[in-house]
Amino acid sequence: MTAIPDLSDHLGYWLRQVSNHVSHAFARRLADQDVTVAEWALMRVLHGEAPMAPSRIADRMGMTRGAVTKLADRLIAKGLLVREASPEDGRAQTLSLTEPGAGFVPRLAALADANDAACFGHLPDADRAALGRILRDMVRHLGVTTVAID
Repeated sequence: MTAIPDLSDHLGYWLRQVSNHVSHAFARRLADQDVTVAEWALMRVLHGEAPMAPSRIADRMGMTRGAVTKLADRLIAKGLLVREASPEDGRAQTLSLTEPGAGFVPRLAALADANDAACFGHLPDADRAALGRILRDMVRHLGVTTVAID
């Protein structure tokens, strides 16, 4: 009978362990600000950009338009996002950050930076750079085009 490798014999196991920890730690930091990871990602996509059509946001994030609409509705209810008629086509809509939303993004980005520092700060700079290169190469190789929000 062929020996079956342990879970920990697979790189994917270790990648998932780290990914889960990093993701959950960041989600907890954002929860303290009443924002989800998905909401943060949408806000970050819009930060510094002109008002954008939900379909364009969906394309950039690799999400359905319906998922973007649900996220937008939650952010609109929180006063962080606004939905307006497109100036080019009054039938179309655009999404943009409100002034409070735009001001909130740098604070949330600082939480993302702090989470990275807490999770990866123990690594020497060269190892962090190598890990970043390896992960970006894997994303390209695997054809991943969605924004990780789960």
